[in-house]
Amino acid sequence: MGRVNSGALLWVSVPGPELGPEDRRFLETIDPASVVIFRENVRSPGQVRELILAIRESCPSGQVLIAVDQEGGRVARLREGVPVLPPMRTLGKTGDPVRIREAGRELGRALRELGFDVDFAPVLDVDSNPGNPVIGDRAFSSDPLAVGRLAMAFAEGLEAEGIIPCGKHFPGHGDTDLDSHLALPTVQVSREVLENRELVPFREAISAGIPMLMTAHVVYPAWDDLHPATLSRAIVSDLLRERLGYGGLILSDDLLMEAVARNGVANASLSALGAGCDGLLVLRNKEAALKVYETVDRKVREGWPPAIRAIEHREEWMRVNAHRWRGR
Repeated sequence: MGRVNSGALLWVSVPGPELGPEDRRFLETIDPASVVIFRENVRSPGQVRELILAIRESCPSGQVLIAVDQEGGRVARLREGVPVLPPMRTLGKTGDPVRIREAGRELGRALRELGFDVDFAPVLDVDSNPGNPVIGDRAFSSDPLAVGRLAMAFAEGLEAEGIIPCGKHFPGHGDTDLDSHLALPTVQVSREVLENRELVPFREAISAGIPMLMTAHVVYPAWDDLHPATLSRAIVSDLLRERLGYGGLILSDDLLMEAVARNGVANASLSALGAGCDGLLVLRNKEAALKVYETVDRKVREGWPPAIRAIEHREEWMRVNAHRWRGR
């Protein structure tokens, strides 16, 4: 395998609208798979372009992907230089995949012009719990079939303009009543309900070839009563990889969220790799990201199979999916 870049498993962020010397050293050290842009990184469209160019210059491999959470509605890190989209529930009520695909294209075109590669969208969660504090109007519909059809229309629009879509949050965050940023939710429904509701949009997305999926920090006792999905081999490897046949890149949600960080972010990172994740999101905390990098790098040098598998799978994914975005 030659010299291995352990940072290729990390998705990180930087703290401000421009790179200082410490930020450049951070990126040079880790050489991450991706840098995720947040609201605090944004002042103007021109400034975002300059920041993205500086990030690319600071990552030695030249393979860094620039990502953003730009769904529409309340989840929108960018306010200028991109179309202002309503919540996906509003688009979903039109029931019009052509209109939704065009909305994805317009957003994808603007993101590409700014220099982005990845959008953490579409949401594939079903709007199944009116009291859900974190999904709600971010979902396209309460009808699982409609979610899959309309979400993938949005994804197709993004891809048509060279932006990689990342569906979320596998295997479904729609029926939770807690915010996984703050606590560990549990979905207490039967396997039959999960199969016929939560998994329906993900099956559609997998069938359509979605290149990335992000996991949920949620416990599903019907599949695994001990571990949230991100840390569950039964869900990530056995269900998503083996039974559903997903071959794309699997990202953890942010490993600093309270739902999974209670035993330390380094432990969470190893558990996520052990479960079968390919990418580890460690965001808005450079010290934590460096700790995860050091932990993962040590495991790679020891030849730990889950870490080696994830690196090899990402390398293959980058090779196979290079056509999905316009290289520079």
